[in-house]
Amino acid sequence: MTAAWITIAALTVISVAYKLIGPLLIGGRPLAAGPMKVLGLLASALLAALVVVETFGQGRSLTLDARAAGLLAAGLLIWRRAPVIIVVIGAAAAAALVRLL
Repeated sequence: MTAAWITIAALTVISVAYKLIGPLLIGGRPLAAGPMKVLGLLASALLAALVVVETFGQGRSLTLDARAAGLLAAGLLIWRRAPVIIVVIGAAAAAALVRLL
């Protein structure tokens, strides 16, 4: 077995153990209101972070290119409460227009 496979196996075991710890410690009791609020917002925060990193990240540096224009267009369309398909088409069109120029 190579070092890569040993690392993958170790990370798999750690991940499964980590996921088992929560239910074992809580034991069917409901969480308090504070942690539930945080858990409710966690997915949105992670998605926003991924969008920002993928839009403005280029390796280990920041960059502004057509993706930023597409994100700005999508943000404006969402703010104006446009349907999702219009948001996607508008963002793609804005990015394409910036790349064309």
